[in-house]
Amino acid sequence: MKFLTANFRSKRGEIDLVFRDADCLVFVEVKTRSSELWTRPAAAVNARKRRLLSQTALDYLRLLKHPRVRFRFDIVEVLLEDGAVCEIRHLPNTFSLSEPYRYG
Repeated sequence: MKFLTANFRSKRGEIDLVFRDADCLVFVEVKTRSSELWTRPAAAVNARKRRLLSQTALDYLRLLKHPRVRFRFDIVEVLLEDGAVCEIRHLPNTFSLSEPYRYG
């Protein structure tokens, strides 16, 4: 994957990382936790967060003049132990563009 930008912001939200993977744009949400006792970090990407990420991704695409490209949403989980990174998990294609923002 080729890194494009970090911390892309629009009026509707922020996307942590944007990459290009061949002919696909990859919007990445990074979630860091010091414990998995209750839930995995990816569980924090609830319906509201997915909607905001979808809207922000569409803002990013709008800036690029709506290129005809595929895109996906990934989550990266970062687990800490005593303040140090002990594990990183990449969860590709974790969710689809939220309704009503899906293309027909």
